[in-house]
Amino acid sequence: MFFSEFQFHSKIQAGIKACGYKSPTTIQEQAIPHALSGQDIMGLAQTGTGKSAVFVLPILERLMPKRQGKPRALILSPTRELAEQTTEFFQSLGQKTGLRSISVYGGVSRSRQIRDIRSGVDIVVACPGRLLDLLQDKCINLSAIEILVLDEGDRMLDMGFMPDIHSILQKLPAQRQNMLFSATMPRDISSLAEEILNRPIWVQVDHKQPLQGITQCLYPVDRSSKPKMLLSLLQDKKSEATLVFTRTKHMATKLAERLSSAGLRAGELQGNMSQHNRRKVLQGFKNGSFNILVATDIASRGIDVTRIRHVINYDMPDTAEAYIHRIGRTGRAASYGEASTFVEPKDFKLIKTIERTQDKRIQRKTINSPA
Repeated sequence: MFFSEFQFHSKIQAGIKACGYKSPTTIQEQAIPHALSGQDIMGLAQTGTGKSAVFVLPILERLMPKRQGKPRALILSPTRELAEQTTEFFQSLGQKTGLRSISVYGGVSRSRQIRDIRSGVDIVVACPGRLLDLLQDKCINLSAIEILVLDEGDRMLDMGFMPDIHSILQKLPAQRQNMLFSATMPRDISSLAEEILNRPIWVQVDHKQPLQGITQCLYPVDRSSKPKMLLSLLQDKKSEATLVFTRTKHMATKLAERLSSAGLRAGELQGNMSQHNRRKVLQGFKNGSFNILVATDIASRGIDVTRIRHVINYDMPDTAEAYIHRIGRTGRAASYGEASTFVEPKDFKLIKTIERTQDKRIQRKTINSPA
């Protein structure tokens, strides 16, 4: 199948062509026709499956015929990075449409966001906290919203956004199209789906399995050996774009400094950084200014850097679902990737859970650590 078969408006087709998209992914092929027909959608899919286009393209198609100057589509995102990425996606695919989209999130000045809203905008991609602030101060009017998208629903649940989301829902028109996307389906997400979705179409695509292009391996290790083993592993893959996950902000900073001191081109991404610096680091990683990014789980969702070839779990995540999200940063867009995980003795209980979820044993490897 090709994107041309969806029969999007010619200006949207131009954006699709400019972005180099030809054939839809599985979730796009299954869900886009329903989204175009105005039906509510519950999408269960991991990162890297192309779910953003499931709502971006139908939103552009629906808003094309007319502009009202007020927001008509609202996308709620759990992180600033995902909000910016989604906005860039709207701008790329909608570059010929004349539709305006903006990101709204905390950590930066409100004045520019308010100015952009007042100048007329069609699509708002927002983190719940800042959007609720703007609503309470009457700086944004959501009375014309026709489409609501909740992206990464389980992540927003984890981050404690549900009270804010419920407050935002009260400000929206009752008649609207709704789409909810989540990588997992905990009880609270199921309840939210029942609350906001009207006779939804369910689309489920391997949400508990890693992408097929990812090769996984485990490196049993004790805590004291991990820094040297990381250096050894990275030395073997100097030219590859690599994402290294740590459990804490402090460790992300410490490791990035250590890798840089060893002559490797490394940066860090963690929650204590300003939005300006986070944006600068992500841009540097995307354009190849450095090829190693050490990050906390803030980067495990919503960071769409297709050049990532290797993910290293320096520290194990807390859950099997988080493991899938992390390694899903590589092997994207039908490409290949490798995921390596350092496993301390205390981590093997979780490894067994991950292997049960995937119904396979993950290969064990060893590294000859440098002296």
